[in-house]
Amino acid sequence: MNDAITHRYPLFSAAEFRRRALNQNGGPVDHAWRDHGDHVLNPEIVAEVETFKLRDAAVLVPVVDAGDEAHVIFTKRTATLRKHSGQIAFPGGSIDPADISPEMAAIRETEEEIGLSGSFVETVGRLPNYLASTGFRITPVLGVVSRGFALTLNPAEVADVFEVPLSFLMDPANHARDRRVIDGIDRHFYRMPYETRMIWGITAGIVRTLYERLYA
Repeated sequence: MNDAITHRYPLFSAAEFRRRALNQNGGPVDHAWRDHGDHVLNPEIVAEVETFKLRDAAVLVPVVDAGDEAHVIFTKRTATLRKHSGQIAFPGGSIDPADISPEMAAIRETEEEIGLSGSFVETVGRLPNYLASTGFRITPVLGVVSRGFALTLNPAEVADVFEVPLSFLMDPANHARDRRVIDGIDRHFYRMPYETRMIWGITAGIVRTLYERLYA
């Protein structure tokens, strides 16, 4: 990506996000996942996860077109879920046999979780996969969301939904690094506190990859 070129779009608008998503840094997404996000911080964990029989999943990174300042939709998972309860996440889930692509799975899961109709979503690319120690190979699907949508939360999965300015997420000063022993493993990760929320773990790793691929 040549940022010496003058663009007519504000830096953190949905239009500029779309342009950058289609012209990413770092080479083809299929071979770049080791070089981004918290994979770089945890090479031994990543090497172990590579040996797992991984299930495929997809999440939507929903970037809302809000003029010069786009926002990103996040969910808060319910406290009753078996895995990652109460954590901040992108909408998404397992790729089903009937899903013809990660994009289809991400949009389907998003509609099931928060009621965001796929008619409001334009998919504009993917990030490199995220290999999770929980046994999933996650494809982050990048989407531009048009305003005018209405949300209906699935109470069995989602406790809340909120938006964060893209400019906040793409500021590396907001990307704190931390470490924690999880299931006996010393894991390094990013965390991004926003108001009363704490974005961390897989979600923060995907946000960091978004920054590295599109805005670094």
